[in-house]
Amino acid sequence: MRLRAMRGFSMVEMMVVVAIGLTVTGFAFMTFSSAEQGAAVTNGFNTTLQTMRRAREEAVAERRTWVVSFAAPNSITLSKNGALPGGILVSTATLPANVAFTAIAGLPNPGPDGFGTGVNPVDFGQPAGGGTAIYFQPDGSAQDAVGNINNGVVYIAQPGMLTSTKAITLWGTTGRIRGWALGAGNVWSQR
Repeated sequence: MRLRAMRGFSMVEMMVVVAIGLTVTGFAFMTFSSAEQGAAVTNGFNTTLQTMRRAREEAVAERRTWVVSFAAPNSITLSKNGALPGGILVSTATLPANVAFTAIAGLPNPGPDGFGTGVNPVDFGQPAGGGTAIYFQPDGSAQDAVGNINNGVVYIAQPGMLTSTKAITLWGTTGRIRGWALGAGNVWSQR
């Protein structure tokens, strides 16, 4: 009898250990998947923010106009000396595949810094709205294509995931660019 009790684990004990292992693995996978999705949105946000800041800095340094143009769903074009085709293409950036310039239903109205209504994913030319290009001037300010001060917002998220939304605002008179994240309670917090 004693020899029989020392042979190993019972089938029930093995099943309990396997169930615990599968549960822990499942939680780890869900956590990793969520973190990976958040990293993609953060990557797209940082790409957009850096492109806008670079354009402003280069406009001031070179004393010429630099243009940032947004194309749905996830492309940014940077050019100098005016918009294409008359300008010089400097670079094109693309957001990660599962990230886009998107305005998801449920975004607060008004948007961060009071710009945007949460309807247009790229919304410059406030208060009229709807513009998708920014012309950074040699003095650091931002204008639209016809010379009006260009305030606005860009929303970046995973399509259909409101909680993943980040935003970038632009104050046209100063060229100030600020980053935002949509937090708990559907409230914008500065990043």
